Amino acid sequence: MKRSVAPAVLAAIVFFAAAGCSKQINQRFEDQVSDTVHSLPLIGDQSGLKIHAVRSIKEVVIHKIAVMPLVDAPDQVDKALPPGSSESVTAALYAQATVVGGWAVVPQDDVEDAMQQLPPTNLSNLDQNAIALGKAVAADGVLYGMVSIYRERVGYDYAAQTPAAVAFTLKFLDEHSGQVVWTAKYAREQKALTENVFDLPHFISNRGRWVRAHDIAEEGVQAAISNLYSKLTVRPVVQGN
Repeated sequence: MKRSVAPAVLAAIVFFAAAGCSKQINQRFEDQVSDTVHSLPLIGDQSGLKIHAVRSIKEVVIHKIAVMPLVDAPDQVDKALPPGSSESVTAALYAQATVVGGWAVVPQDDVEDAMQQLPPTNLSNLDQNAIALGKAVAADGVLYGMVSIYRERVGYDYAAQTPAAVAFTLKFLDEHSGQVVWTAKYAREQKALTENVFDLPHFISNRGRWVRAHDIAEEGVQAAISNLYSKLTVRPVVQGN
């Protein structure tokens, strides 16, 4: 028999908790990426991740993907990102894409070599460089995007003065059609449990700690890659074919 948490116990948790858990932050990032894709929001989702995908995404067959380095796109509040922010999220993307399996992931060394032959990537040529990269490394799809917030916590594990916050936007390009078939927008900042009691699962999973920006970014990357993988038709390359 399942036992529900008594109201008094829940109230005590709220009262005494001085640690954190994540929740979705400013929704200004929802309008950062404009493309002709069909909206498929994650109903009831509290992870800070919003997904948009074309209706025909399941018809996109993927054998191999490339992860293009993300670019900086600081918001109007932070103005600038700490050095290495985009590189950190890119590394997390590559690691998670490799762990998922099924598709082949172009080695980052090969991606970097190909990028050397392209104009320096910025917000104005982001899509064009993604297309060019996919052709250069013979990938069926390219995962790329931008980082808008990478704010590190100020303080310690159990006594932070300023919480960590991360926001990024990802796109997946179908190299064969040249169309962006999937977009993910992730934005989270850590809040104390007393500010958001409904996010108790994150409080428990973080063991009551104030986490680092890298931890929040990894959480978003894992959720995004898992969602992308579930929507595409992934067919591993069989040796000899």
